[in-house]
Amino acid sequence: MRLYLNYFKLRIVTFLQYRSAAIAGLTTQFFWGIMLVFIYMALYQNADNVSMNLEQVIAYVWLHQAFYAFLAVRIADHEIRDMIRNGDVAYEIIRPYNLYYWWYIKGVAKRIASGMLRVMPVVFIASLLPKPYGLPTPATFINFILFLISLFFGVLVVNGINLLVHTIGFYTYNEVGISSMLMSVMELLAGEMVPVALLPLFIQKGTYYLPFRLVCDLPFRLYSNNIGIMEGIFSIGLQIVWIVILFAIGNLIVKRALKKVFVQGG
Repeated sequence: MRLYLNYFKLRIVTFLQYRSAAIAGLTTQFFWGIMLVFIYMALYQNADNVSMNLEQVIAYVWLHQAFYAFLAVRIADHEIRDMIRNGDVAYEIIRPYNLYYWWYIKGVAKRIASGMLRVMPVVFIASLLPKPYGLPTPATFINFILFLISLFFGVLVVNGINLLVHTIGFYTYNEVGISSMLMSVMELLAGEMVPVALLPLFIQKGTYYLPFRLVCDLPFRLYSNNIGIMEGIFSIGLQIVWIVILFAIGNLIVKRALKKVFVQGG
């Protein structure tokens, strides 16, 4: 366990060195957030009977931009993908650690380090914007605590999902097409394109117990109290269940794949 913790610290320090990439991402997130706020304000001028009011949607937009690096489904680990594709995974097999644990810790560290450099500036600037353009405060203190808890678990859920997608590379020469299609569907169901509450009702009901809405839709809606306290606690319980399921399945797939992996070349 100490080995994995030390590796986690090392990856955090490594990723924190990429400040220029963080600044570029920060600029993109801020201006993309401004554009989305204007779009939703225009749409809500004639909106009736919606399940999220304008203030809740604007809070959702800014939180999504601030925590994009933490929770984005499409953020892939190209090192893992290339390692599987070019055969460098053979070097990992002979090392004295569980490869899936190693990849899992690396993915979490990358997301946390990338997000740490962006989240505070976006939240600070968005909070200074005048109403209704800026980020509102949390609905209640309890909502804020549940938001933080679900945010952390959301990072673990999305990391488990991403690693499952990466394991496709063990069974096909080029997984880019399949993974891109899966990522697009998961982005929609996770609430990255629009909040899940604004999707058709049959999609909301059909995907309620799936892990995708638990990534970013849950914490962002908890922040503004669009999801009630009891439902939020139940959904956090679902997050824990899916973290365990995804971790167990991913670990099992990698173990089985490594037993049959065939590396060409010499």
